[in-house]
Amino acid sequence: MAERVIPNEHILDREDDEADALVARLRDEVRELGLWAPHMPPEAGGTGTGFLDYAYLNEQIGRTSWGQLVFGCQAPDAGNAEILHMFGTDEQKERWLYPLVAGQIRSFLSMTEPEVPGSDATTLRTRAVRDGDDWVIDGHKWFSSSAEGAAFGIVMAVTDPDADPHARATQIVVPADTPGVDVVRPIPVMGHAGRGWSTHCEVRYTNVRVPVANTLGGEGAGFLIAQKRLGPGRIHHVMRWLGQMQRAFELMCEYALQRETSTGRLADKQTIQNWIADSYAEIQACRFMTLDAAHKIDGGDEARVEVSAIKFYAANVLNEVIDRAIQVHGARGLTDETPLAQMAMHARAGRIYDGPDEVHRQVVAKRILKEFANGNGWHFS
Repeated sequence: MAERVIPNEHILDREDDEADALVARLRDEVRELGLWAPHMPPEAGGTGTGFLDYAYLNEQIGRTSWGQLVFGCQAPDAGNAEILHMFGTDEQKERWLYPLVAGQIRSFLSMTEPEVPGSDATTLRTRAVRDGDDWVIDGHKWFSSSAEGAAFGIVMAVTDPDADPHARATQIVVPADTPGVDVVRPIPVMGHAGRGWSTHCEVRYTNVRVPVANTLGGEGAGFLIAQKRLGPGRIHHVMRWLGQMQRAFELMCEYALQRETSTGRLADKQTIQNWIADSYAEIQACRFMTLDAAHKIDGGDEARVEVSAIKFYAANVLNEVIDRAIQVHGARGLTDETPLAQMAMHARAGRIYDGPDEVHRQVVAKRILKEFANGNGWHFS
């Protein structure tokens, strides 16, 4: 990361043909090092050895947004690979999982819709209607990240509108070249439209016909699979954010020591010292919370309270640390002279995707209160 990826950020950030060629070369180097796809176990084509090891690795990978792509563990492919590994049929694994983990193709998750709240998957309107041995899909999605140039998408659609709210939807694998799939546009996010992997696309499905054999995990299992996917996906994000926090922290400290004012160094100002002390404490808290959740997941616990807690807490710490670093750099922090401005753009999105802060706070509170209501109390461990 320090020798090959971060020094080439200025090329990768251009998102052009030269950047694509560089990514391909760096990926080959990662494969030679035996570190490819560390989120997946060896039987699925990866090199993973568990969540805890992956957390430590991500502190380095996450220092730049390009790290995950270079190491073959990028969202949304990482989450899609996980659910294909858990719920896919042998045929689905051969056709989509193994090429995906190998980095031969890309994918996207098509769940969020512009007409309904993205935080509540029970309100989806996209429909999939059974017609013989096929599903016929009609609907409108957006923020289908990485849809531009992807080989397939996993589409969440309502298959039984009369069922229980959490059993109405089904996840279906849809090849991107299926007639009726229209990747309308990459949606610019805070001014950045992206290219290929870094896009967040609007997608329309019009009379899209795919085999029922493309059903992932069974009819009506869409919500369950989404939860199985989003839980690990959330901690994956936080793991990478640890690297972002630490990099912003380092930039803040180094610049505070270098920058002289008419009354002395920035590092000698109490306000700056307070920011550094607060940032240290918050980053360290995020690290321990993340490692604790990873340890529990490795032990077979879904760690839903722990994952939701770190999702909202770390998202806020990430934004705070980066913002302090920008403030220390002054106007320079708003430019492309440092990575801080781009980091701030990605950090702000972290408070929304995979569940907004408010929803995760509610999850934590409800689960804890339920334990108290049942007479168990809450035991910190």
